[in-house]
Amino acid sequence: MEFFNSYKDEIRAKAYSKLEFQNTYYLAYRDLPGIIKKYVKGKNALDFGCGTGRSTRFLQKLGFDAVGIDISRDMITIARKLDPKGNYILIENGDFTKLSNQFYDLILSAFSFDNIPMEKKVFLFSGLSNLLKKDGKIINLVCSPEMYIYEWASFSTKDFPENKYAKSGDVVPIITTDFEDNRPCYDILCTDKDYRKIYNESGLKIKKTYNPIAKGDEPYRWINETRISPWVIYLLEK
Repeated sequence: MEFFNSYKDEIRAKAYSKLEFQNTYYLAYRDLPGIIKKYVKGKNALDFGCGTGRSTRFLQKLGFDAVGIDISRDMITIARKLDPKGNYILIENGDFTKLSNQFYDLILSAFSFDNIPMEKKVFLFSGLSNLLKKDGKIINLVCSPEMYIYEWASFSTKDFPENKYAKSGDVVPIITTDFEDNRPCYDILCTDKDYRKIYNESGLKIKKTYNPIAKGDEPYRWINETRISPWVIYLLEK
C-alpha cells in the first residue's frame, strides 16, 4: 500500500482541531507533565508536527514558551485561529532554517513520526537534535505496534485485518472514532527495535521509555487500554 500523509487535508484538519484529551488520547498525555517536570530544565519548547496546536497549547499550560511547527498549511491556519497569540510556523519537509538560531529545552513530537516514512526518520531526528540544548530532551510519542491490530476507545482497526501481518516500514490504516471524519489514516509501522536503531543513527540516546496503561477508574469506556498500551513514550537526549 502506498503511503500518503492523510493529515495534509483541509477536511481532516478541521476534524482534528476538535480533538480533546479524552479516551485513548487521554493516556497519551496523562503522564507527560510528570515526565517533563522530572527531566526537563528550562521553558523553551518546540512542538514538532503541531497540527492544529493541541500539543502546543498543552505545553503552554505547563508554562513553556512553545513554538509549533508543521508541514500542513491547513493545520497551521487553524492553529493560528484557535490560538492567535501563539507562535505557529509552516515549514517544508525537514527544513528547520526558520529555527536555525533557536535552541530548545524540550522538543515534543506527539504522533508525528507515525506518519513519516522510514527513510526520513533519521534525517528529521538528526535535524531536531541540532535544535536541542546540550541538556535538552526530546519526547517522541508514537503508536505502539499493537495499536494497529486491536480496538480502542478512540480508534478502530477491525476493517484492516492485514495489519496483523505488517512489518516495520509497512503502511497500516487506522480509523479515529473521536471525530466525524471516518476516513482511515495511513500510518507507517515502526517497531521498538527500529526506533532504537533510528535514534542511534541520529546521535540520540534513550533516557527512559514509557508504556501508559489505563488504571480502569478513568471516566472512559476502555476496550483494550487496561491491558495493552496503545502508546510508547520515548524520552531522548544527546
